[in-house]
Amino acid sequence: MTPMMKQYHEAKAACGDALLLFRMGDFYELFLDDAKTAARILGLTLTSRDKDSANPTAMAGFPHHQLDSYLSKLIQAGFRAAVCEQVEDPKQAKGLVKREITRLVSAGTLTDDDLLNPREANYLAAVVLHSPRKGKKQSDEPVAGIAWAELSSGRFCAGVFPVSRVEDELARIGPAEVIYREDDANFSPDSTAPWSWTARPAWSFAEDASIELLCKQFSVGSLEGFGFRDDDTAAIRAAGAALTYLQETQPGGLDHFRSISAHHRSGVLEIDASTRRSLEITRTLRTSSRDGSLVDAIDMTCTSAGSRLLADWIAAPLVDLDAICHRHDAVAEFHSGASLRGDVRSTLKQTYDITRLLARIATGRTGPRDLQQVARTLSGLPTLKAKLAGRKPKRIAHLESHLHLCPELRSELESALADECPLNAADGNFVREGFDPELDSLRELAAGGKQWILEYQQGQMDATGIPNLKVGYNKVFGYYLEVTNAHKDKVPADFIRKQTLKNCERYITPELKEYEEKVLAADEKASAREQLIFHNLRTRTHQHLATLQEVAAAMAELDVLAALAELSAQRNWVRPQMTDDSVLRIEEGRHPVLDVSLPQGEFVPNDCVHSPETGMILLITGPNMSGKSTYIRQVALITLLAQAGSFVPARTALIGIADRIFARVGASDELSRGQSTFMVEMVETARILNTASSRSLVILDEIGRGTSTYDGLSLAWAITEHLHEQIGCRTLFATHYHELTQLEESLPRVANLNVAVKEWNDEVVFLHRIIPGGADKSYGIHVARLAGVPSEVNERAKDVLAQLEIDHRDALDRPTIAPPQGHNAREGGSYQLTLFGFADHPVLSQVQRLDLNSMTPIDAMQFLQRAQRELQSNPVVKS
Repeated sequence: MTPMMKQYHEAKAACGDALLLFRMGDFYELFLDDAKTAARILGLTLTSRDKDSANPTAMAGFPHHQLDSYLSKLIQAGFRAAVCEQVEDPKQAKGLVKREITRLVSAGTLTDDDLLNPREANYLAAVVLHSPRKGKKQSDEPVAGIAWAELSSGRFCAGVFPVSRVEDELARIGPAEVIYREDDANFSPDSTAPWSWTARPAWSFAEDASIELLCKQFSVGSLEGFGFRDDDTAAIRAAGAALTYLQETQPGGLDHFRSISAHHRSGVLEIDASTRRSLEITRTLRTSSRDGSLVDAIDMTCTSAGSRLLADWIAAPLVDLDAICHRHDAVAEFHSGASLRGDVRSTLKQTYDITRLLARIATGRTGPRDLQQVARTLSGLPTLKAKLAGRKPKRIAHLESHLHLCPELRSELESALADECPLNAADGNFVREGFDPELDSLRELAAGGKQWILEYQQGQMDATGIPNLKVGYNKVFGYYLEVTNAHKDKVPADFIRKQTLKNCERYITPELKEYEEKVLAADEKASAREQLIFHNLRTRTHQHLATLQEVAAAMAELDVLAALAELSAQRNWVRPQMTDDSVLRIEEGRHPVLDVSLPQGEFVPNDCVHSPETGMILLITGPNMSGKSTYIRQVALITLLAQAGSFVPARTALIGIADRIFARVGASDELSRGQSTFMVEMVETARILNTASSRSLVILDEIGRGTSTYDGLSLAWAITEHLHEQIGCRTLFATHYHELTQLEESLPRVANLNVAVKEWNDEVVFLHRIIPGGADKSYGIHVARLAGVPSEVNERAKDVLAQLEIDHRDALDRPTIAPPQGHNAREGGSYQLTLFGFADHPVLSQVQRLDLNSMTPIDAMQFLQRAQRELQSNPVVKS
């Protein structure tokens, strides 16, 4: 094993299962199995070292400037990668160049802009199942600790949740990567989840070690000041594991993690994973992308940080009346002040994403351009702060107070940095002329030396008569004079030959070497001086980290508030009136996504009224494609938007704050989990019936359609009764079971609604208007025709429907539907006995009266002979 390969194996042992990207000169190389994996994933050429040996070493590599591109591909393919850099100048190295792993990159630990979506958060989550210590009160349900941290912003939260809600909470957070305890037999990662899973050692979840680590990170003696309670042990364990993982992957430091928030479920609207999917809050069902979702439709933010915060608000709406109203007050201020709104948005558009810039500064991966963007962002704050001064809404006043101007830092950065700065400090020439006299002097000396060399070249051409003589430079022996072979006879005696090439000779002179030392020394000193200046600027910015983080948070929230106001002004949305009462009155409500995507005025608005007097359960009947599902979804989304702090698409809205929103609006077979459509439907319905409260909002769409008609109707009937009698929550139930409309007569808080339809010349027009009363037709055959079902199938369906509507079974429980014309069933074809009952027959009555205990075998045989003769003369089933 060569010294270099020994160094490689030491680095590989330190990075575990991550692919090791080993810097060698201008390339990153991978070896052995890592090389084979990288060649397959990245499309690299797989080659080998020591090809002629008995055990050649597989290797693959790529140029260093392609690192970000290849890292992105590896992360998207579900791998982790360790970057091992040369940490000393090869020219200064004695022997083998020193190398160290400078970062370990995984899906949840990204900070580079090229690897991140600017409008989406990138969380690392940690999950640990927790059992109380002996002697402590056992909770009714096992709990789990979940912590989530974003390396690119420094945000850090943790909370305790029932184990049954782990999937729901992860769906809310939307992490890129989830770490878990590798030896936890009770926890099984869901391989179908859209995030990657990483197993971690048990010690990283230890309680005492986690408390010590967190206290040290935040420089505190206790975690109580962050809102953690005695029963939050699971959250602290998860947070400790997350911080341990981040420290391992980020040798540059985590100074931007300055606090942690204790998340308590009572503060936010609970939405389970199924409901999030059904309502397409942050991802669409069809493509699982942000495009087309609710958050995408309403996002009019000007900054990336604002876009990410808006997604957080929509994913976790509030339940506190005062907090919601404070947001509405702020949106109203921007809504009524078009000039204020325009000025604020215009200023924000000129700023940069300093949330992520600060993360790169804290982790030691910043460059001159990052510092320049911090300065330019600070330059816009005086204007922004002046526009907000004296505004009445409490939230705006609070945000204005957190727009710290940092004049000294801004002045120093603007004075030091040139108008155009490179990404990397190593590229040089980013310090403004005139900022540092010593640097200016070194630059002048270097420039003067280079000018002398150019003049020296011209002088030698004139003195020797060699027209194509030129001065060149390489790293081996510095500056040299190059003369082609055609003019070798003109070379003076004081030229010292250094190198012979095919078509020329290279020489040096004492005079040239003297100035070479001056030039190179000045260049190196200038570069070192510039790096020192950059280091000082970075340190100064780092010292303002906490203050700048407050500025970043305030700017992001201002962006969201102004964007919601802009949306409301453009689309004529209104401020909802909020109350703690269990009511819901929406006048001319519209679906938020369709209202934005359709031309203004095209969407048909509808009212929705929920109250104990008018009905807490609204049964909506009507044909397919008429808009039932859109109607019930829009009510849920309007409620969600209002509690997130947004205005809503309606003429007026009185919204009672919900503690939970449930949506059971369709499911597909989950074959990967071994669950059918009906099983998924029933599991989700069971969750609603077991966890909904009187303050919840429930929307149901076609419950029971995954089983037989009678089973489905029976279930839908019983579910409605349970919601009415046991829970009493606001419910919208879209159904095809017209029989359910009878419940309005027996249940006082049930009201029937239907979708208006206009029939004309065998045509059906869907009016998309919700009106009182129940529907008596489904118009399914009409919808089938619109979908392109062949006309003969539709005509046959009409015949069958007509017969079914009259009577569909005879006295012997046999179908009464006549076979279609041209049916080639053989004459005398038999009916199969029903599985669910028997037709009345004298023989059956005799069988029921038999006393089998008193019968002899001969008696039984004689009875069977008589029964056989009777059945042959009066059959139930023909043979």
